[in-house]
This record gives sequence, C-alpha cells and structure tokens, in this order.
Amino acid sequence: MSNEELIRKSGEILSDPRNQKEEIQALQDTMYVMGGKWRLMIINSICNGNRRFRDIQRSIPGITTRMLSRELKDMEANKLIKRTVTPSTPVLVEYSETDYCLSFGAIILEMIRWGKQHREKIRMAD
Repeated sequence: MSNEELIRKSGEILSDPRNQKEEIQALQDTMYVMGGKWRLMIINSICNGNRRFRDIQRSIPGITTRMLSRELKDMEANKLIKRTVTPSTPVLVEYSETDYCLSFGAIILEMIRWGKQHREKIRMAD
C-alpha cells in the first residue's frame, strides 16, 4: 500500500476533526480484545486448522496449559472463538474461529507482514 493510499484510508477511519479521546478508546478496545502475547498466536493456530486443545498448545512454543485454558475461555467470552463439545467417549472438545474473529484477519495479516519486514530490516542492519 502506498503512502497516499495509507493516508486516504486513515482519513476514512479517523474523525475530522480528530477526537483523541474516541481514538484512545478505540485503541483500548482493540488491545483488550487482542489481549496479551498469546491471543494472536492462538487465533493463528486455530485458523491454521488446529482445533483441539493439545494441537493448539503444541503449535505455540512456550504456552502453558493454564494460560491456554484461560485465553480460550476469554476468547470465547469475547466471541472470537466457538467451543464445540461432542458428547462421545471420550468427550471431544474443538475450537473454531467465528466470523467475528475472521473480521480481525486483515489486522493479523498486516501485523505478520510488518513483523517480517521488521525482522529483515534488523537482520540487514547487523
């Protein structure tokens, strides 16, 4: 995206005149939903086909069982994921992304793109 396109798009999102209080509230709301360092990785894992608790946990290095459980519960409460329980033996629990979560996709993809560019920039500086 060129700088001109970015400026135009920013103008569509930001109010005119700018309302810093409203913008801060919007950023706080977004950061609340994004959560800490694990939430985006969990969303990415689920969107990459990991549906069961252990599969999600194995796909994210360093996350503890307790932290994953807590994040999944909070994400379900925020309508980002859906928890489906199949009453079989043993009980099967699967997680899937919601349409609301998918609306977050463009942000996640842009963060991945930026992160790759940042890593390359830092690597080239060495």
